[in-house]
Amino acid sequence: MVDQVRRFNRVVTQHVGALNERYLARSHSLGEARVLWEIGAEGCDMRSLRVRLGLDSGYLSRLLGTLASAGLIAAGTSERDRRIRTVRLTRSGLAERGILDERSDVLAHALLEQLSDEQRVRLCAAMGEVERLITAAGVAVGISDPAHPEARQCIRAYFAELNRRFDAGFDPSVSISAEDDELAPPAGVLVLARLRGRTVGCGALKFHGDGRADVKRMWVAETARGLGVGRRILADLERRAAVAGAWTLCLETNRTLVEAIGLYRSAGYREVARFSNEPYAHHWFEKHLVGTPPSTS
Repeated sequence: MVDQVRRFNRVVTQHVGALNERYLARSHSLGEARVLWEIGAEGCDMRSLRVRLGLDSGYLSRLLGTLASAGLIAAGTSERDRRIRTVRLTRSGLAERGILDERSDVLAHALLEQLSDEQRVRLCAAMGEVERLITAAGVAVGISDPAHPEARQCIRAYFAELNRRFDAGFDPSVSISAEDDELAPPAGVLVLARLRGRTVGCGALKFHGDGRADVKRMWVAETARGLGVGRRILADLERRAAVAGAWTLCLETNRTLVEAIGLYRSAGYREVARFSNEPYAHHWFEKHLVGTPPSTS
């Protein structure tokens, strides 16, 4: 598999011109051209730019310095927060970005026109699948303080979706609690999934101290669905539960959340009798973790 990935990388880098010092026959490297494209017509802040491109600050600064010296970009500060450094394209930068876009289209047309109609469809479908899988590989799941602003924002988005989808709306004050102190160690744990610097999902555990733990706050942003993020979060929670000594995971869910129900069933959770007074639940699930002590009943 490693050999296949490396062969693919070599083919792609050669085809897109990554080996040439002057990308698309312009006076810029591929890295400089990509920075121009990523800044966009509206400009952006430098931190977001660095995160999206996955570059360290030093290397990005060098790329920006080269583009600034060529008169293609201008740095500044945000009007809303003077502490935030921004970058925008100059008139020359916008013109150069337009030329690069046109030549990128020509390069793509040159590839497609060498193939039959069937081959074009197969290639584009394969590229879409590769893009999704590579994007999925870029998702990182890690512990977060429930009081962190990103965690707060994620939980708010989760509540808002439940309110939209549930027949009678959703009021967290009448649901079984999962407050900050219940989701912070040692009482529990909250994890966030991040993709290119953005939070795209969350999940949590509440430990009971008797070998059981509740799965709570499972949510994935609509923009990240189809990438296996929910399954990654669930697997991470299961691993953390096992490390903490939990033998059984329990959860309840609403009948409208058909995607979540499908995920739980495919991940080995079995539906059981009602075990809580959650007013919004229609289904109750549990899963015994591998390697846990056998039942003594």
